[in-house]
This record gives sequence, structure tokens and C-alpha cells, in this order.
Amino acid sequence: MTRASRSTGEQPGGDGTWQRFSHTGAGGSRAYFVYEPSGVAARGPVPLVVMLHGCTQSAADLARSTKMNEVADRHGFVVAYPQQSGQHNGQGCWNWFLPAHQQRAAGEPAVIAGIAQAVAAGGSETPIDPERIFLAGMSAGGAMAAILAANYPELFAGLAVHSGLPYAAATSQEAAFRAMARGARKGNGHAETLAAMGERRRPMPTIVIHGTSDSIVSPVNGARLVEQWLGANTLAPHESLDGELSRPSEVVREQVTGGHAHTLSRWSDARGRSAVEYLEVAGLGHAWSGGAAGAAWSDARGPDASEAIWRFFGELP
Repeated sequence: MTRASRSTGEQPGGDGTWQRFSHTGAGGSRAYFVYEPSGVAARGPVPLVVMLHGCTQSAADLARSTKMNEVADRHGFVVAYPQQSGQHNGQGCWNWFLPAHQQRAAGEPAVIAGIAQAVAAGGSETPIDPERIFLAGMSAGGAMAAILAANYPELFAGLAVHSGLPYAAATSQEAAFRAMARGARKGNGHAETLAAMGERRRPMPTIVIHGTSDSIVSPVNGARLVEQWLGANTLAPHESLDGELSRPSEVVREQVTGGHAHTLSRWSDARGRSAVEYLEVAGLGHAWSGGAAGAAWSDARGPDASEAIWRFFGELP
């Protein structure tokens, strides 16, 4: 069940409409916000990007720091921002490290999937293309996004993880701190991902963004995420990808004027389409790359992660 009410808070960027909703389903209840660019409803069915915030953030904080609403204005898509409650986690973190929230049809994955389905089914004034629902997250939200992609591959058409961790990186709070500090274990993460997908398994196009100076979530987790989704996508049905971390199809090194140097590694399928990308940002800490100046968990110096994520999603067939 979804209920809508106009947000009375300040709109966190963009020239469109910002509305607050609440959703109650099998996994519980959460608030969420939907941003619709002005005039986008006239374009027909458009993509939906579901954005998951990190610890100590709200949905509005994430929208403000990432400037994703402004990216939606430029490119014509709707954005949904589920919001964790202090009742369910005192730091506002999604509980990605607990087994109760790592499965399909239960806990927070069920709530977030239900929110995405509610928006796509008419929870916004703009019609949504059900084949172009994408998922992105920052930090704990990135870790939860990986869980959603593994458990609901039929719902989401692409995944973006910024400063996050792989699916099944931890099954307790203590293990979560270890994975954050030292990196998720190397091994059969792709096997666990495919097991979670079950009969719904399919390729999941994925872009990973991580800073080399991240002191909160070890940068090795970026490589582990890439390994996990390269392995899962290589073994998924109908995929023509031979993915090895050490053998990207293309490597591009660039320097943003006044910003960070960065390396984009791309693994393409046999048709030349990008299947997995890894954007490593030199000197970036635990912050959204190219985000709003002065916002928490944001580094304005670039490269622009929000534009990179949309470029990746927008190029998918």
C-alpha cells in the first residue's frame, strides 16, 4: 500500500516536482520521495532511477549531494529515493549486513523493491518504462543496491554502486566492520549472487565507483564488486562476456581540470556493449564524486559520478 503527500521540506535541487510518499508491504513500512522533472510526463514512458542513501543521510541529503535531480532534468527520467528510518537503524543505515535483509521477499529488499514497483505502477504522474528501472546507491545504500540487484534481477535493468560493498560481504555487524576496513573476502561472490538470482538469473549491467583514498569503506571493495558482477554476468544465461578483472576491454585515464585523476575500466560483451565498468577516482575519500560543494559525503571536484552513472544506464539497450 502506498500513500502520497506533498513534501513540506525544502526541495533538494531540480526544477521539477518533489513529493513524499509512504509504502507498506511484506517487509515493513518506509517513507520515500519521488522527483519528476518538469514536462517529462509528456515524453511517454521514461526510465526510473532508484537511489539509496548512506548512513547518517536522508533521501533529501542524497538528492542534494549527488545532484541527481538536476541530471534527471537534463536527461529526462524520474528518480525515487527510499528513506531508512531511525527506528530501524540508529545511524540511518540500510541493514545490508544482516541476513534478514539480504533475501528476496523479506526485510528491506522487499520494501525497496515494493517502492520501485509502486512508482512504476503509477505512483508518479509520469509513466515509467518497466524495462528501464535502474538502481544506484552510496556506501550502505550501495551495499543494499547490490543485494537488490542479486535478489530482484527481473525488476532492475542496471546497477550502480558508489563507495559500497559486494553482495553477501557480511552477515553480522562485526563482520561488516571487518569488510569495510579490510575488504570483502575474495572468492565465490559471483556464485552466491547467481544463487540469489535463482531461476531469474540474467546479466546485470553494473558500474562501480570508488575512491582510492576511502578510509571508511576500503577501496578493495570496489575491485571485489567488479569481480563479483563480472563472474555473475559471465555465467548468466545469454551473456557473451568472458570477464576477468585483469583483462578489461578498454582502459581510459583522464584528469578533471581542478579535480581528480581517474581511471575507467570497461568490460564489454561480444557485441561491444559495456557490461561492467569500474571508475577508480584517485585521491577521493568516502564521498560522492563530483557532488554538491559543501554537502556531507560529497566531493565537488569530480569526475561527476551522477553523469557517469546516467551515461552508463542510458547507453544500455
